[in-house]
Amino acid sequence: MIRKYLLLSPGPTPVPQEILLEGAKETIHHRTPEFVKLLEETLELTKYVFQTKHPVYVLTSSGTGALETAVVNLVNPGEKAIIVNAGKFGERWVEIAKAYGVNVVEIKLPWGKAVTPEMIEKAMKENPDAKVIFTTYSETSTGTVIDLENIAKLTKDTDVVLVTDAVSGLLAEPLKMDEWGVDVVVSGSQKGWMLPPGLAFIAINDKAYAKVEKCTNSRYYFDLRKYKKSSPDNPWTTAVNLIYMLNKAVKMLKEEGIENVWARHALYGEATRAAVKALGLTFFSERPGNVLTAVNSPKGIPSSKLTKLMRDKYGVTIAAGQEPMKDEIFRISHLGYLTPFDIITGITALEFALNEMGYKVEIGKGVVAAEEVLFKGLVK
Repeated sequence: MIRKYLLLSPGPTPVPQEILLEGAKETIHHRTPEFVKLLEETLELTKYVFQTKHPVYVLTSSGTGALETAVVNLVNPGEKAIIVNAGKFGERWVEIAKAYGVNVVEIKLPWGKAVTPEMIEKAMKENPDAKVIFTTYSETSTGTVIDLENIAKLTKDTDVVLVTDAVSGLLAEPLKMDEWGVDVVVSGSQKGWMLPPGLAFIAINDKAYAKVEKCTNSRYYFDLRKYKKSSPDNPWTTAVNLIYMLNKAVKMLKEEGIENVWARHALYGEATRAAVKALGLTFFSERPGNVLTAVNSPKGIPSSKLTKLMRDKYGVTIAAGQEPMKDEIFRISHLGYLTPFDIITGITALEFALNEMGYKVEIGKGVVAAEEVLFKGLVK
């Protein structure tokens, strides 16, 4: 059987053909004036995505490299930092911080729960010597989105630096770095940016950079002082062809308009959630967002087997749960370069796979629910 594959995973996400073709251009030397000029233009363009006037630095790494960059440049060994841990990527903040000797004050929540501004405020009052807070805007392991805008109000006019992992959340959820007062935002290329894996980003304002200058932590590749000194060039070899692709991607996003990008993700998220409800399934997250929808797998159906069937037989890749939730939940992404018809295809494949595995649903019921949401959103 001829099969066309559809990526509905929370990363990597599909890449438009126009962007892929940019990557096929001739590779030039990364120190030539021609490339440095392109890099400078591209980084200036990326500020629009972060909604900031402050510098954005690009790293040749996965998103985890940007997380590590934030930690090693902002917190000295032995210093306190407040870290929200409510899933796999909150856990990653903790692991990185501990690897560098940070004294971690953990706000640990069950997977699927969302930290509240009140929880953050309580931790700040109890730990007035903690000057950095690490959060995860959209916890990719659970689909949970936090109230970042109101959390930022707690730190905006203080000397406390607020950092957020927006590796998946940027572009899918509204994020206004400067207006809200978020001090550091990190992201990764293989998510809402519509790019392949390989680039990570860190946007940092003046308040946070002042801590970078005073930080005594050991660092080399991820030393932001080196990035600032070499700007507009990078201190290390840049992924030349990925920068070609990034330049095109940001121009496409800017042409669409950031508010429209946010609205597109919101519409697809709403449609997916409507389909899930119509099929009698339940959500895992208490505060689901527009990156992905995490769904409790029906009793007796391990999500790892469900996602394998969807991928191998029906050509649709979604994600099972991670670690403790491996066979408990599945995650349907609505992130990046997708159309309404991709959402419908994904729900169709889910209906087929559930029925094949013994969880009987009415074929088309989820699709109709998704279509109704999509039609209202597209014709309004």
